[in-house]
Amino acid sequence: MNFDLDNMSLKELRDLHKAVGRQIDGFEAKKKEKAMMAAQQAAEEHGYSLKDLLGSGKAPKATVAPKYVNPDDSSETWTGRGRQPRWVKGHLDAGGSVDDLLIK
Repeated sequence: MNFDLDNMSLKELRDLHKAVGRQIDGFEAKKKEKAMMAAQQAAEEHGYSLKDLLGSGKAPKATVAPKYVNPDDSSETWTGRGRQPRWVKGHLDAGGSVDDLLIK
């Protein structure tokens, strides 16, 4: 299939571009579906479903140990990530340093 791209109008080129994009997307979707079916079949041959082998796909969030503690209430801690708690802001506004709040 040959196209004389030099003699095509801008509209024809854009239409061709859209058509090629749709074909590429369709081709990739078919290949992905074929691969998924092969993976499912291989999993079933071993007595599993693909979902059993892949799990939920999301790794559990790792917990982060707190680095800072409220000197007035040791039950309040902060990891140093995200927004600063009010007690940290209050300590900083009073002229303190976050290093004063480090867990020792």
